Parts: sequence; C-alpha cells; structure tokens
Amino acid sequence: MQRAVFESSQKRDIQDILKGGEISIPLDGTEEPRFHRGPEGLKEHILPGNKDFLEGDILPRPEGGGGRPQAGGDGTGEDAFRFILTRDEFLDLFLDDLELPDLAKRRLMSADQINPVRSGYSVTGSPANLAINRTMRLAMMRRVALHRPKPETVAKLIEEAEECKDETRRAELEAEIKLLESKVRRIPYIDPIDIRYRRFENEPKPVAQAVMFCLMDVSGSMSEHMKDLAKRFYMLLYIFLTRQYRRVEIVFIRHTDVAEEVDEETFFRSPATGGTQVSSALEAMRRIVHDRFPASDWNIYAAQASDGDNAYSDNATTAALLTGEILPVCQYFAYLEVGESRGVAISSGSAIWSLYERLQVAWPVLSMRRVNDRSQIYPVFHDLFQRRTAETRSG
Repeated sequence: MQRAVFESSQKRDIQDILKGGEISIPLDGTEEPRFHRGPEGLKEHILPGNKDFLEGDILPRPEGGGGRPQAGGDGTGEDAFRFILTRDEFLDLFLDDLELPDLAKRRLMSADQINPVRSGYSVTGSPANLAINRTMRLAMMRRVALHRPKPETVAKLIEEAEECKDETRRAELEAEIKLLESKVRRIPYIDPIDIRYRRFENEPKPVAQAVMFCLMDVSGSMSEHMKDLAKRFYMLLYIFLTRQYRRVEIVFIRHTDVAEEVDEETFFRSPATGGTQVSSALEAMRRIVHDRFPASDWNIYAAQASDGDNAYSDNATTAALLTGEILPVCQYFAYLEVGESRGVAISSGSAIWSLYERLQVAWPVLSMRRVNDRSQIYPVFHDLFQRRTAETRSG
C-alpha cells in the first residue's frame, strides 16, 4: 500500500499531496500468501466433449510453465483494487518511514501539553474518582480503633439469649446486646470522614523545541525550473515537519547577495534579482539563532537549496561561518543542489558543492543531494530523512 501511495504521489503536484484521494492496488497485491501444489508430475483430467484424445494419451506441458493466466489481447492487463484515502491516512503512509534526525537531543522546554496526573487523595471530588479501596481501608482502621462490635458477635449473643433458661443470665445478655447495638449505631460502618477521592493535577508535559531554517538562493542564476524544484522540496519539508512534530518553528531565509527573513508566501512566490553570496544567508541564520533560538534550548536544523553558484570571493567567508557558527549548533544540515531539466547534467564542480564536499569529511551532520527533475524530489527527500538508527550525537 505504501508503494501505491508513493506511485500516486509521483503523478501529483506537491500542493495536491495534502488532499488524499483515490489509490489503486493490483488485485494480486491484496491476496494472502498461501502454499499450493507445483506444476510437476503427471495429472489426470476429464475433458468433456473430447474427440481427439484417448485414455492414456500424454499431453505435452504448455510452454511457459504454470501460474495465473495472463490477460488476453495484445497488451498486458491488470485488475486493480481501488479505494479512497483521507488526507490523514494518505500522509500517514506517505511519511511513514521518515523522521527528523536527532530531534530531542537538547533540553526539554516549552510545555504546551497539559496532562492530568495522579497526585494523592482528597476528601472531596467527583463520584467517578472515588477511591474505593482507600475508603474501605480507612473505614476498617477507624472501626478497629473504636472497637466497633462485629455483626457476628452481636448475632451470637442474640442466639445465646434466646436459648438461655436462666432469667438472670438472659437479662445480662439482653443488656449487653443493647449496649453493643447502641455502639454499632454510634460507630457507622462507613463514615464521611473515611471517604477519599483520587486527586489529579494538571501537569505540563515538556516538549522538545525544534527550529527548521529554510535557506534558498533566489538570485538571477536560479531559473524558474530550479526555483520550482526548491519550492517543492521545501513544501515537502513543511508538510513533513508540521505532520511529525507539534512544536517546530520554521524560519524562511532567501538570499541573493543580501539575505532577508521572509514569510512563507514571500519565500515561495515573491520574485527577486541580484548576485549570489551564500554567506549572507548563513550570517542571517547565525544572527537569528543568537537572538531567538539559543542552541542550549533549541534543536536546530537547516536545509539549503541552490544551483551551486556562489561568488568566488565569498567561499572563504561561507566556510568560516559554516564551520565556526552554523554546523556546531546544528543537528542536521541538508544541502539540495538543483539543476536544469532532465538530460542537462548538473555541473560536477559547482562552487558550493565542491566547498561542502570538503567540509562534509569533518562534519557528518552535513548531507548533500542533487536533483534536476520533479520526479526526483521525493526520492531525494526520502533519502535525506529516512528513519535511521544512527548514533545520536552528544550535545
């Protein structure tokens, strides 16, 4: 089913991924596995209307072996089982085996979930929270402490008084019975002071804070096709983050030779022109981390999309910012290099790719991928964020 969802997503625009919709699964994909007898050996058949063969004739085995009959006609056929997935069901399958690496490394902060937790007992409360065992235990302790007569003791005295022939002894027993019955009435089996209710307090549940920085080159060297690839990658990332984690801040930074923090609408749709200086985006990210997202309190992730172009004079500054300021505080930094349409090769020696390739040796948190066609976006995204069992970095 997950494969069917993936194949369906390949035919959709990224905006349509949130809509769920119809999914087709080949009919043979819905069958339970079972054992069956193989085609070897001799078989006897009764063929009604036979005019060509006699008993004992041996028929040659059909070429191609046994198995399910294939669809007739010139082409191939395949029955399909079709069903409708809701938006949540589609996304559950679409993102089933993905995760954001090392999400909860840093200190737990910012409680935004309030959960009721047990907090002892109280003498008042809702009948639904009545602590029966606790109430009965306290009632028994009180009755024992006050020497409340047991019902069987009173019953035994009554039986003895009825059988007693001595009037004096009977009078003594009746007086004792009255005294005990009076004591029973004064000491109830369960008193209001015995009743206890389970007490609950609303306790905030700490949630790990994470921030995702989306960096994108919007300079003149980025064609509309490249920007479209980058936008689709970030839209997938946005869907993934909002689906997986309840408390994740997303910061959009676009840059030419200058960088600016923008909202989602501007990031994806507003045009911009200019040269390319990657360090401007990294500097903006460094400043925002320092001002609003201290690394001691936040899990920091970054994803950068670019065509690989960068001013030659900016490479040293970019490397210094990455190794000195950005990568040390990041738990994951994904770089997506976008190229022209399929058939046009991405340059193997782009400025950013060559620089990041050298840095990647010392910084395993830096991951790099290339795409040049829409159909490659999800496989690359899946490869970057697939569930891993990698050892968590100490922080």
